Amino acid sequence: MQTLKELEKRLKLESNLEKARIAQRFFKTGKGDYGEGDVFLGIIVPIQRKIVKEFCELKMDEIQELLDSKIHEKRLIALLILVKQYEKASKNSEENYKKEIFDFYLKNTKNINNWDLVDLSAPNIVGKYLTSKEHEILYKLAKSDNLWEKRIAILSTFTFIRQNDFNDTLKISEILLSDSHDLIHKSVGWMLREVGNRDKKVLENFLKKHYLKMPRTMLRYAIEKMEYNQRQKYLKSEV
Repeated sequence: MQTLKELEKRLKLESNLEKARIAQRFFKTGKGDYGEGDVFLGIIVPIQRKIVKEFCELKMDEIQELLDSKIHEKRLIALLILVKQYEKASKNSEENYKKEIFDFYLKNTKNINNWDLVDLSAPNIVGKYLTSKEHEILYKLAKSDNLWEKRIAILSTFTFIRQNDFNDTLKISEILLSDSHDLIHKSVGWMLREVGNRDKKVLENFLKKHYLKMPRTMLRYAIEKMEYNQRQKYLKSEV
């Protein structure tokens, strides 16, 4: 079994200073930005996924150590390992371990603090765990003061959307309509677009009720797959 110490050595070998500089800019790590203080090693995601396959048997305390790191790639690798372990637990019907991973994830939302960390993990852990359970926790997260908990709430519904269940996506989207952050506008618009990809009428009904008060970015994301003339009607408030 691979150890955390061996993982640290591997990360050091794969580090790339120039890619790290690019990532620092791309993920908005400057003062006052959403990713302020985030540190990068410059390891691209495909390489991180290869590393995850090699170290997917790490124990929870080792995963916690990775999640507590200021280094972005360590946190992402930790989350992708959790996703792998959740998939394995699902295949083996290990319900107790699935709950342990779910609870562990929610206790670590302070460390799931950039959009890629949320997007690559929330649907595959929170969404999948809640598929056959009550969804109240998503509404609590949606009403949080924490940007990333709100994004976890809406992204987790991607799992339900894939099962043609749109109820929670629409309700949480309504909660987040007045949110001020661009990253919430994008995530809500994205999930609404995914609803529309599966049922255009459901999306149109939601938009007719809310599009006039939706943030512009949210609306643009939601209508992105519509025909040009229909998009223009929404953007010109002519629907």
